Amino acid sequence: MMSGTSLDGVDAAAVDTDGDDVVATGAFVSVPFDQGLRERLHALKGRPSVDNEETRDAERRLTLFHADVVRKLISEHPEVGSAELIGFHGQTVFHAPERGLTCQIGDGELLARETGIPVIDDFRSADVAAGGEGAPMAPVYHVARARDLERPVAVLNIGGVANVTWISPDGGAIAFDTGPGNALIDDWVSARGDAIMDLGGACARAGRVDSAVLERLLDNAYFDRPYPKSLDRDAFSLEPAGDLSLEDGAATLTAFTAVAVARSARELPSRPLRWLVCGGGRKNPVMMHDLRTALESPVEPVEAVGWNGDAIEAEAFAFLAARSKKGLPLSYPQTTGVAMPVSGGVYHHP
Repeated sequence: MMSGTSLDGVDAAAVDTDGDDVVATGAFVSVPFDQGLRERLHALKGRPSVDNEETRDAERRLTLFHADVVRKLISEHPEVGSAELIGFHGQTVFHAPERGLTCQIGDGELLARETGIPVIDDFRSADVAAGGEGAPMAPVYHVARARDLERPVAVLNIGGVANVTWISPDGGAIAFDTGPGNALIDDWVSARGDAIMDLGGACARAGRVDSAVLERLLDNAYFDRPYPKSLDRDAFSLEPAGDLSLEDGAATLTAFTAVAVARSARELPSRPLRWLVCGGGRKNPVMMHDLRTALESPVEPVEAVGWNGDAIEAEAFAFLAARSKKGLPLSYPQTTGVAMPVSGGVYHHP
């Protein structure tokens, strides 16, 4: 189960796996947050501490929402009722690995009690405690899914933040956050319009990229850091775009995400044969066009290879839960910067 930094809702996906091979995928539901819960979670962004009544109440509401999503998944896909384990990512509200901190709220014990299924949560803390970035965590799943693909290949996830997994011909991988994903665009549109996202890229399509503002956005020390590296959702500011119209701002911020990916591509060991895009960004035609222009490479949604681009992140945490239960590594030096492969996660029995 995954609730990403876009704060749009909860995805739940079932995976048949032993933590190494992915035997089957398919069952999937996505349930949007109601306005009240979304506003509650937005209010918690940037807070490293969860030891207060407001956060505990939001955590409980978030967990019960996840339990309802589990019930919905089982009602629509009865075979999921035999699930042995839930991977519960929770909601990231703060991420500062340079300070040794990452915070995902969610009560794994309560979710196990509500669903009657064992739960593994808290996937990132062990990595951060071992000196890693705590993100991205999905690369080990990307590698498992890409075993039958021609490589090198890049899997690009565009959620609130964008991250890439580059997979070598022999199946090795490097990974890091490339820069902003949809979060800046969402915040821009919601602050200046009556929507929570630029649906279908409509605003960006009607606007014009402001080159001067784009250069200011790209003038950020993050892009000079070597990988592995990761970002908090709110690491970048909308301030440089402040004087633009709704449409020009959306166009410029969309280009910012794409150009940041292209800059990151220069750091990859070799040029990918193709870029496979998952997450909400792949549904934005302007984003996909900007990526193809900036990368000068084939860029396709992951559906081109038979994957469900909405489900990948949720599937990844089911896969990580299976690995966690067996004590297998979830992160590696080349994906998060830890000194040696690290497992993680906390187990909760109903």
